[in-house]
Amino acid sequence: MNSDLPAPLIDFAYRADLDILVSRWGHQPDPHELPAVYQQMCEAAVDQQARFWLQDIRRRTLNDPGTTEWLLNKFFPEMARRLNGRLYVAYLVGPALHESIINRPGYVSAEAYDDKPFAISFFGDEGAAIRWLQIQQTDKVGS
Repeated sequence: MNSDLPAPLIDFAYRADLDILVSRWGHQPDPHELPAVYQQMCEAAVDQQARFWLQDIRRRTLNDPGTTEWLLNKFFPEMARRLNGRLYVAYLVGPALHESIINRPGYVSAEAYDDKPFAISFFGDEGAAIRWLQIQQTDKVGS
């Protein structure tokens, strides 16, 4: 095995036991790579009718503001429509990226998504992220 090969950009796995689509990012993507990756994510979610997502972005170092705007205004609302219910996304982030995200102008907390067709939240611990998704499953299954 050649250890010089870069990690795959993203790995998807649907956890049927948890009803969670898990996406683990292998490295920081170039913004031009993202449309194809999000199309793959869309297909995986639609195939499983998965409205609860764990996005492990701990290997990423920054968020592209244009991509973030597109996710919040187009992709997540469209995914909720295609999945026939509210979409819940738990982001698992490293400390530096988490600080960057929450200190960015325009950052809004999870509560600010109450009137949106999706909810997102950020976590430094995978167990806490999964627990949040499970609480959403039991509290808001039909939402």
